[in-house]
Amino acid sequence: MIASRVRFAGLAAFLLVGTAACGAAPGTAAPSAGASGGGSAAGVDARTATSAADFGGLDKLVEAAKKEGKLHVIALPPDWANYGKIIEAFKAKYGIEIESETPDAASADEINAVKTRKGQDRAPDVLDLGQSFAISGAAEGLFAPYKVETWDKIPENQKEASGLWFNDYGGYVSIGCDAKKIAKCPETYADLLKPEYKGKVAMNGNPTKSGSAFAGVYAAALANGGSFDDIQPGLDFFKKLKDAGNFNPVETTPATIEKGETQISIDWDYNNAAYAPKMAEKGLDWKTVIPSDGKYFQLYAQAINKDAPHPAAARLWQEFLYSPEGQNLYLGGFARPVLLPAMKSDGTVDAAAEANLPPVEGEPTFPTEEQVNKAKEVLAGGWGAAVSG
Repeated sequence: MIASRVRFAGLAAFLLVGTAACGAAPGTAAPSAGASGGGSAAGVDARTATSAADFGGLDKLVEAAKKEGKLHVIALPPDWANYGKIIEAFKAKYGIEIESETPDAASADEINAVKTRKGQDRAPDVLDLGQSFAISGAAEGLFAPYKVETWDKIPENQKEASGLWFNDYGGYVSIGCDAKKIAKCPETYADLLKPEYKGKVAMNGNPTKSGSAFAGVYAAALANGGSFDDIQPGLDFFKKLKDAGNFNPVETTPATIEKGETQISIDWDYNNAAYAPKMAEKGLDWKTVIPSDGKYFQLYAQAINKDAPHPAAARLWQEFLYSPEGQNLYLGGFARPVLLPAMKSDGTVDAAAEANLPPVEGEPTFPTEEQVNKAKEVLAGGWGAAVSG
């Protein structure tokens, strides 16, 4: 794989905002008498525990979580940031069953599930959210505060102060391309307008719902004279792409890549990079490049459902994700974990996995919450018109 040239020394200074995976909203379920609700163990109410210390230490938290015996997650595609292996590693380590539902759901669907399934055993215990949804969910009082044992290693502006949410991993917008079918793969947003890419340029979802697609439009804005205050040039770019006949409305999945339905895809670099070895087995040559004219980086965030049916397991899940093992598993899926600078400093990073990250030069900059909210409003009002017809 290609070696990484990204530098994370400045990560502690970043203010990152993101959104999450795409797909249909998960359905609701009838209330279950089996929902644990209380989550008490050895006199500890897991619902109100704000750290492993409240259980009497990590070992006691493990005991409480094993007693619950189950964790319910949604919106975690197995090929996304290595979640397939992360889930299997957690199950193997603790013997706790994980029900992974609707893996292609969006952040909005996760929030909806928290609200509509309150008191049900099938409510999500934990959430993997774009940061804008994490911030709004916290404001609505949907999450429980919790600080993992590695809390102090998470940069201050990568977490809500009380532990209502905290960033976990991130990546850059990238362009993926099947080099077996495309004679010369595009390397910039400007390239995507070339006539040889007619009907070829797809995205991972709808930008009004999908974090990767939202970021793709934001990156297009940066590549075309826009800014974090002005995403309109990104919409204008996709209108040009549509008018040129290059925009492909099919939403990218591994299946569409394999079938040749999405030969060029704008997506997170960790998704595109993860496709490469899998597609090689199918005879495809999937290449990934971070466009030099539209560099955009985002982190996702974790949160615990305040009414999690398995509150101890929810907290143990977070401890696992923010341990060196969990963070290195993200890295093994080509995602850049939030604790990468700390792990490089203390020697716990998987150097081989880090070396496989797609290369990128320079330090990225990031929008504020207000800028992202404004961009979302512009997209909501203009995306349909930009690519319709």
